[in-house]
Amino acid sequence: MSARVFAIANQKGGTGKTTLSMNFAAGLAKRGRVLVIDADPQGSAGQWSSLAPDERQFPVSVIAIGGNLAREAQRFSQDYDFVVMDCPPTLETDTMSLALATADTVLIPVLPSPVDLWASIRLVDAIEQAKMRNRALKAHIIINQLEPRSALSKSMQEALTEFDIPALKNGIRRRAIYRNAAIEGASVYDMGKRGEAAAEEIDEIIKEVL
Repeated sequence: MSARVFAIANQKGGTGKTTLSMNFAAGLAKRGRVLVIDADPQGSAGQWSSLAPDERQFPVSVIAIGGNLAREAQRFSQDYDFVVMDCPPTLETDTMSLALATADTVLIPVLPSPVDLWASIRLVDAIEQAKMRNRALKAHIIINQLEPRSALSKSMQEALTEFDIPALKNGIRRRAIYRNAAIEGASVYDMGKRGEAAAEEIDEIIKEVL
């Protein structure tokens, strides 16, 4: 049985792709064997996992791939239950199209402003093109860095309705624990009581996606 493959993608930088990739993968690790493919030339996922101390490794395997992403993802999918691809912040290479051709689901983290959402519109076009070849591909927007006790602005809600891609009901709040976990080479699941609220947040996203 092949792994379920997730692509975490946005051609705009700074939207929290790697934060979502690593914590989403750590949450999936409670449900099966997980591989993170670091397809971003910046290597953020690999750097993140390398910061874990020897006595506590990051809970999932992380590998960097610079070759044919689709071929490598399919090769590894036989050994894992889930594969999470942290995609590069660009549409100018073949990497994104290969990721979309391979994935079962693409998750698109966006910041809670219409400007940031509109900056992702080229990716929406790329997803529509990918669906011509990968008809089973599902796509979801995930709002990242939501302020506690703050509802989405009316302009953001209106902007979301302009997209054919639905936004998940569950988002990711702005929490310092996500940055702290990255610095420690950990996921929010490893951060004890400090990470409980964030871990519950990621769990709700996983339940909604699965």
